[in-house]
Amino acid sequence: MFTSTTFRSYLHLHFLVMIWGFTAIVGLMVSVSPIALVFYRTFLAALGLAVVMLVKKKKFDVTGADLRRMFFVGCILSSHWILFFAAARVSTASVCLAGMATTSLWTSLIEPLVNRRPIKPLEVGLGILAFAGLYVVFRFEFDHALGLGLALASALLAAMFTVANSRLVQRIDAFTITFYEMVGASLFSLLFLIIAESQGWTNNMPVWPQGQDWIWILFLAWICTVYASTMATQLMKQFSAYLINLTINLEPVYGIALAFFYFGEKERMTQGFYMGTVLILLAVLLYPILNGITFQKTTKTT
Repeated sequence: MFTSTTFRSYLHLHFLVMIWGFTAIVGLMVSVSPIALVFYRTFLAALGLAVVMLVKKKKFDVTGADLRRMFFVGCILSSHWILFFAAARVSTASVCLAGMATTSLWTSLIEPLVNRRPIKPLEVGLGILAFAGLYVVFRFEFDHALGLGLALASALLAAMFTVANSRLVQRIDAFTITFYEMVGASLFSLLFLIIAESQGWTNNMPVWPQGQDWIWILFLAWICTVYASTMATQLMKQFSAYLINLTINLEPVYGIALAFFYFGEKERMTQGFYMGTVLILLAVLLYPILNGITFQKTTKTT
């Protein structure tokens, strides 16, 4: 069961998810390509984290093996964000965010394989409920199929990223992990940007930010990444990767509300879309309740 301290951490996690819900909106408010946006975000985040770590006197020292692992996870994170912003560009912020609801389903399958534990029926069941919500959404919004596909791929990478971090954070400081992952992500996105520009994959979208682009990019780098990602990694010491990603299913709920507030009728969706988000929300709220009941039954029988 949740203690008062754990409950405060759970509320903190929801606040972080609400911040992430705003990222798809920011992705639509900048002029640069999704690849360039991810490069600037991760590069500036790495600089910001370096300053924070120096002020807090955090250690940069890691083993060569751990450095390679964090760089690799950074590449996964970069790919996740590129697909995430691309999904918003080819469809809408709401469609992109709803696609991220499958993250918990992917996690319920990936985490047991990585941690070598049995798959929990409760996790799979609630993951399927979240996926059912997604099905309802796109039964009424099928014209956004490309955006859905990109969002699903992004969700799979997000699950891989969270599971990998849940293992690293058990022995490495969260600031150190996030710093090296941002370095790895920025290097990967820069290389990908060079290739994309040479092949004409960015549809002549500008590479250099214009005017207010810098404000939103700094928001992504320092609020959504330096603050939110580091705190979320820290919370992995208290919660499982599954609970983290299941709570992240609320990202579309928060994000859709924010998108409608910013973009108005452009983001208004069908009734089926909102019915699907209710199913997603139900899966998120049921997990801590059912998990607590299961924990009590297990305790009584031992």
